[in-house]
Amino acid sequence: MQTPRMRGLVTAGAGLALLLTGCGGDGGGGGEDEGALAGAELTVGSKEFTESILLGHITAVALEDAGATVEDQTGISGSATVRQALERDEIDMYWDYTGTGWVNILGNTTEDVPEDLYTAVKEADAENGIAWLEPAPFENTYRIAVKESFGAEHGLTTMSDAAAFIQENPDQGAVCAASEFIQRDDGLPGLEEAYGFEFSNVVELDLNLVYTQVGEDCQFGEVFSTDARIVANELRVLEDDQSFFVEYQGAATLRQETLDEYPKIEEIMAPISEALTNETMIELNGRVDLDGEQPRDVAEEWLEEQGLVG
Repeated sequence: MQTPRMRGLVTAGAGLALLLTGCGGDGGGGGEDEGALAGAELTVGSKEFTESILLGHITAVALEDAGATVEDQTGISGSATVRQALERDEIDMYWDYTGTGWVNILGNTTEDVPEDLYTAVKEADAENGIAWLEPAPFENTYRIAVKESFGAEHGLTTMSDAAAFIQENPDQGAVCAASEFIQRDDGLPGLEEAYGFEFSNVVELDLNLVYTQVGEDCQFGEVFSTDARIVANELRVLEDDQSFFVEYQGAATLRQETLDEYPKIEEIMAPISEALTNETMIELNGRVDLDGEQPRDVAEEWLEEQGLVG
């Protein structure tokens, strides 16, 4: 946990530089936003898994392209911890998900979820002084997966199939999952309650190890729906036929006071969010998890390819 930073005052000279830069930029991918954040000192955080780290680096590169000085605090462990860091002014921005906002941050249940979940979360969290920028079109939700061969052998295509199978075959009902999923109401406890069963054994692993251990230590495993390792490890994602899992649409979050101070952030992030589709996130995640590229390098290259930075 980092200690809160002292925020520097923007001098008249910095303000003049901002004005001049905004009027006389060379153009480039950042377009009219080039130099819009000159003098700003911002800290970008993320959760500890690949997609969140990637989104953090994408954000950092975009803010730097607009002239900000950005401190990297990506990779904070746990949703509650990174949210707390935002609230305590230890970071300025990070990406979260609507389902996490609805259940874990705002304290709602997985029942009676509003149809327009993003708007409900945005309006409710505004009372906490937190702004949710426009969401990206990708959704990265929890799912349970099995080896493709195991699913085909036992006719498992839905979570209802899995629940019935485990009740009849408790010796083949182990699930590999990360600690957060095991504890969250919108994770393992709620899933078992919704489908009326219990996994016979819960093996706690680092999330990055789960994908390779399905079919080894466990018959079942927690996965993220935009993770390229699903295909790489020949996994079959089971349909959530009871619609238990809440929608997890990604959006950048920041304190309202930060957005008020630097309103250009919203304009800078809007076209980036719009470009982050499910297919894009799977591809970018795969470049890190399967190809071994560094998240910062992937973020920079993608933003340049899309013409979103100069």
